[in-house]
Parts: sequence; C-alpha cells; structure tokens
Amino acid sequence: MPTPESSSPVSRLPRPPDPARVRRIADDAEALAAAYTLAAAFAAGAAERDRQRRLPWAELDLWSESGLGGITVPREYGGADVSFATLAEVFVILCEADPALGQIPQNHFGVLGLLREVGMPAQKARLYGEVLAGKRLGNAGPERRSANAKTILQGTTRLSATSDGLRLDGRRFYSTGALFAHRVPARATDDEGRAVQVWVPRDAPGLSVIDDWSSFGQRTTASGTVTFDQVPVDPQDVLPIWQLADRPGLFGPASQLIQAAIDQGIAQAAVADTLRFVRERARPWVDSGLEHATDDPYIIADVGRLQIDLHAAHEVLQEAGHTLDAIAAQPIVDTEASARASVAVAEAKVLTTRIALEASEKLFELAGSASTRAAHNLDRHWRNARTHTLHDPVRWKLHLLGNYHLNHVLPARHSWN
Repeated sequence: MPTPESSSPVSRLPRPPDPARVRRIADDAEALAAAYTLAAAFAAGAAERDRQRRLPWAELDLWSESGLGGITVPREYGGADVSFATLAEVFVILCEADPALGQIPQNHFGVLGLLREVGMPAQKARLYGEVLAGKRLGNAGPERRSANAKTILQGTTRLSATSDGLRLDGRRFYSTGALFAHRVPARATDDEGRAVQVWVPRDAPGLSVIDDWSSFGQRTTASGTVTFDQVPVDPQDVLPIWQLADRPGLFGPASQLIQAAIDQGIAQAAVADTLRFVRERARPWVDSGLEHATDDPYIIADVGRLQIDLHAAHEVLQEAGHTLDAIAAQPIVDTEASARASVAVAEAKVLTTRIALEASEKLFELAGSASTRAAHNLDRHWRNARTHTLHDPVRWKLHLLGNYHLNHVLPARHSWN
C-alpha cells in the first residue's frame, strides 16, 4: 500500500447514494437520534481506523443514508432546518465516537450555509435536492501563498471564460471531505476579479483529488490536495460569494460553531477513556497506601476539575448555538448581530480548544504509564486534539474577544470568525 506521501491522484469515486435508502429527517429530535445511532456504529472501529489509516468509505455511505446531510436544508426545500444548537450537538456526538470521521462533513454544512445566503432559488432547489438524496459535499481548501501575493487571501485559482465555456484552474490543500464527496465546491476568482464558489462534480474531467494527507492526527479525514486543470464548469454551479463581502451574515459563525463542536467531541472521548482506564487498569501510587487508584484523592480532584471544564465548554457551546438561532430568527442580520454571533462562537472555541487539549493530555497523568502502550492507542485523542485545534489559533480568538469588549472593534467577516 502506498504511503500518503507517495500516493498518486486517487481514481476511486464515491458511490452514488441510492435515494430510496436515504432517510428524510423531519426535525431536531430525529437528527439527534440519527447521530446517536451512527455514533454507536462509528465508535467500534475508530481506534483501528486511526491506527491503520483506513479511510471510512463504508461509514460515510451510512452517513449519507442516515439523512444527516440534509438537516440544515430549509423547510421550504424539503429539509428539517434544524437549529444551530442541534447542528453543534450532532457534531459533538459524532466526534466523540470518531473525530476524524465526524469532521469530514464540516465543509458539507459550511458550503450549504453559503448556498443559503447567496444561492438563486433555482440553484437552491437543484443543489438542496441532491443533498436530500444523500450526496455529500467536500471542499477544495485554501491555497498556498503565491510568491507574488502580499497576503494568503490573494488566491490564484481562476474561473475563466473561454471559447469552450467556463474553465477552472488551480491547486488547493487541506481539502477535508473532498475525496469522499459527490461535489467539490472551490473558491476562485472570476474574470472580473470577484470571489466565486464553484460546485464541481467529483467526476468532472480535469479534477484530481490526491490522498496526500499525512498528519499525525485526524488521520482519516483525507484532507489532501485538490487540483483543477481546465475543468469545465456549468454557470449554474457558480455562487457569487463576492456578494457576502459587505453583507452581515452567519456563514462564518456557523462554520466556527462546528469547529468548536468537533473539539468538544474529542474532549468528551478523552475524558470517557480516562475514567474507564482509571477504573479498570490504573494502579494507585506506592506512597498512597491505597488499594485502588479510584480512591486516590489527587486523581479524584483532577477528575472533578476535568468534569467542570468539560461541562463549562459544552454549556458555552450550546449557548453559542442558541445565540445564532436567536439572531437567525430576526428579519435582518445586521452588522452588530453578525458580530455578536462571532463573539459567542469565539468564546466557545476558546473553551473547547482548552478542554480538548487538557483532557487528552491529562489522560496519561491520571491513567498511568500503562495507558501509553500502543495497544490502547489512547494517544489518538491528543493527536486529534492537537491537530484539529490548530485550524484557527485560540490566541486570535482571545484577541477578537478583547478587542470587541474593550474597543468595540467588530470581528472581520469570514469563515474563521
């Protein structure tokens, strides 16, 4: 089997879902129930998938059939249109079971948020219909900075009008979910210098998805490279995201809410394994005079602290979801409301990042040296936490919060705020 570093472009395409097998979820309660059912199936093989880097093709087919991919589709288009609080909890549940598998749909919901804000009615009807039929959306991630660019925001992916129609060219990386997707939305610049998003079918000629993801954590997200080489583009598959530049909205906070939920799931898994290992395998320290590690007063106190921090992070995450729900219910999302949403999610992201790292590191201190054995693969919690929390640095979340509360500087509007 080739290593990720030596892989060539992957030719395997995702299996088209059978619409007859795809469930149509009706409401928030059904969405949560479906998430718990999938989590039970995903948890059983999570450690081995991480150990072997076995990509979760079969598990993602189950995800498609569960109907969870359509839970944010508006009701007028046939979806459940669940709350942001429910969406966050779905990710917590799935990521406690397997955070790499749970992270894969993050961009699916991120691009659906963009479709909601800038899509034309005909685009929405067609693309929402595909999603409700079980199709998965990936993402062609960011670009490496060009030698001629002053900032990382100046991209080189281009959508150009040619005599043969629209063509897309570029190279992206960190493309979580693209390998498994039925469509691969990508940000590009059009001939007028405007930002657009192109929803490219996975089997389009000239599109290559390369499985070169080799991180030590979140190993099975397949967050590798995507290249576009004169890919033909249907004009109906182009979203004018340049319109969002001066329009307050919730697409950024919604994306960050999911990121925070992934970290919360990692933290909950780490704490659960800590309790299990201390109860079943840990030995008390020789000077304690105790028979069981569960009687060690220092371990007991540390477990209490972990539970407080875990609970606090989860509550603030849910509070952030409710904040987004309240703002979304208003007739207009104005500049101040958009800023409040970003602030609420930033607070959650700080706490979920900290507890994910704290819990996954504290596991070994409390469980003892036996917990470091490779057979247990408990280091995956820390590897996953450390990898995922690097997506958007907490130091900038703290800066966002301080600048807002001290100077009332509103956060920049983009997918990371």
